[in-house]
Amino acid sequence: MMATSALQSHAQNGKATAVSNTFKRTTCVSINIQAPNEVVWALLTNAADFPRWNSTIVSMHGEIKKGGKVKLKSTLDSKRTFKLKVTAFEPERKMIWSDGMAPFFKGKRSYLLSSVSDGSTNFTMEETMSGLMFPLAAKNIPDFKESFEQYAADLKKEAEIISTLK
Repeated sequence: MMATSALQSHAQNGKATAVSNTFKRTTCVSINIQAPNEVVWALLTNAADFPRWNSTIVSMHGEIKKGGKVKLKSTLDSKRTFKLKVTAFEPERKMIWSDGMAPFFKGKRSYLLSSVSDGSTNFTMEETMSGLMFPLAAKNIPDFKESFEQYAADLKKEAEIISTLK
């Protein structure tokens, strides 16, 4: 489920917010992109193209579709390959990627696109890491705020360039 909480309302204009407790950490960023949903969605669902426009991704392989599996390396930990599954997929609206070994440790990243009356798109990305092992792992997990802000900025820049070319 996407955040419609205070966390999301504070994560506006490309500035990420994070909330943590003993067993969970949630990071969220939201930004307005001057491009239609279909342009933003096309970027978010093309795994092979991610490293070209997204400076937070080292490599990505797989299929971004309902039930699809994705392997990615992030600049936050370029030695580790994250193996993710697309668990929700509503074209041009919502997508969720999950990983982990629930209930011990799990990660869930949600993407939400909302059309704005001026033809732009509001993009929100939220990641929650949680589980019984989270307290032991938390000290080794970097803060995602800067990476989320860069991700949103990169997506905004590329989508707006593509939109002006159409």
